[in-house]
Amino acid sequence: MTKNFHTQQEFSRLLTAAVINGSFRQALLNNPGEAISSGFGGEAFNIGEDVLKRLSTIRANSLAEFASQLASI
Repeated sequence: MTKNFHTQQEFSRLLTAAVINGSFRQALLNNPGEAISSGFGGEAFNIGEDVLKRLSTIRANSLAEFASQLASI
């Protein structure tokens, strides 16, 4: 599946939130589906249900690992 520009933008927003906020980063690593669904700073991530399901399967110990797996989604 080719990622569209909108999905790429949302992935960028997701990683930016994780970089600037340790609590969100830890939530993302512990339970990506829940963290993404909850949003960050009052902002929602506009990620389709099919992509969210795939993101929920990511298991990573660091943001670098998460980003590496995100690149293959």
